[in-house]
Amino acid sequence: MATTWTPDVWRDMTALQQPDWPDPAEVERVAKELRSWPPLVFAGEARNLQDQLAKVVNGEAFLLQAGDCAESFFDHSADSVRDRLKIFLQMAAILTYAAGMPIVKVTRMAGQFAKPRSSPTERVGDREIPSFRGHIVNSELPEPAARIPDPSRMLGAYHHAAATLNLIRAFTEGGFADLARIHAWNNEFVASSPQGRRFEQLAGEIDRALAFMRAVGIDTENPALHQVDLWTSHEALLLEYEEALTREDSLSGDWYDCSAHMLWIGERTRQLDGAHVRFLAGVANPVACKVGPGATPQDVLDLCRALNPDRVPGRLTLISRMGATTIADGLPPLLEAIRDAGEPVIWACDPMHGNTFTSSTGHKTRRLDDIVAEIDAFFALHEAAGTRPGGIHLEITAGAVTECLGGGDELTEADLDRAYETLCDPRLNARQSLDLCFHLAELLTR
Repeated sequence: MATTWTPDVWRDMTALQQPDWPDPAEVERVAKELRSWPPLVFAGEARNLQDQLAKVVNGEAFLLQAGDCAESFFDHSADSVRDRLKIFLQMAAILTYAAGMPIVKVTRMAGQFAKPRSSPTERVGDREIPSFRGHIVNSELPEPAARIPDPSRMLGAYHHAAATLNLIRAFTEGGFADLARIHAWNNEFVASSPQGRRFEQLAGEIDRALAFMRAVGIDTENPALHQVDLWTSHEALLLEYEEALTREDSLSGDWYDCSAHMLWIGERTRQLDGAHVRFLAGVANPVACKVGPGATPQDVLDLCRALNPDRVPGRLTLISRMGATTIADGLPPLLEAIRDAGEPVIWACDPMHGNTFTSSTGHKTRRLDDIVAEIDAFFALHEAAGTRPGGIHLEITAGAVTECLGGGDELTEADLDRAYETLCDPRLNARQSLDLCFHLAELLTR
């Protein structure tokens, strides 16, 4: 692959879910400008992440991948990034303490700007207009002119990603992620909830453990206690953007997509002969692919051979997105095929996308009970197959949104209008995220 692959190889193949750009020459002008700009992440960072993911393959770590459904160009203030990191760090602390193993922390941040859609158009009132495809392509405003794909938005995506990455690095390396400040991670609206009180109890236990370590002379100045490794990821959907940010590493000669540390292919674009699989087959980043209930054992085996032909541990994650009612039938044949073939993949569970439905009020939503049920089934089916549940993939936000039903606040369909803020799919709010994380922690300790 290394001798034949170049970043533009996908252009000769069918590329689904791409915008209908009105001016191809302007797309090329933007791509040329992006190619001249610095990488957002570095090849060495992606290699370090792959080393950490190899530990997940070996059962020595667990993958937490979570973040926004579709990032907004208007939600990248320092406070917003800080609050999203807070809830992510809380979740990671809960899982680390419960599982007694490292948590590989991969965010859906600094690049999750493009979204696949089930239809190229949508109805707004009595009008049919182009679908919103994420801020990297067009605007969410329900006007025909706003939905025209605009290639200059790719430049905006780069700048927003760079600003977010700058803040992430400052927060994670500058003391914000220090375990000694674990109490400060509690958002105000979580601190006043049962989930927040439960987290405060856990924080107190961690404080006592650190005090004990200091008392017996163990060095608590280890950087691992004061900083965290936080990696970025997004769906590699918009191929002009991904190609423009792909660079040849001067040390290894390998190609890396420097828009994020980890990239994934969605269920709608995982065709073996499609452009997305061909593109990600050639980059050296860790990659992932989502597989739904329609995936066959041959599908997943072919994907493994295309995306990880050298069977490198940590290179490939398969993210099942089955749905609570279909996972029991859809997942076992895939687990058995991968197990019997000896493919060194990470199996992660996306319990969000297979459980989406439209409420009586017209909102896309999800029930927390269905999300939990799919996770429970994911763990049980791995146990039955003798395989390892390696990670979780979630859509969450730090805000007190009302987009998913259930949880400690017992949100109902009548609550959805109160704070339904997502640009695309419904996300778990902070309290629901902690509810889910405490339940996941119990599964990891069994």
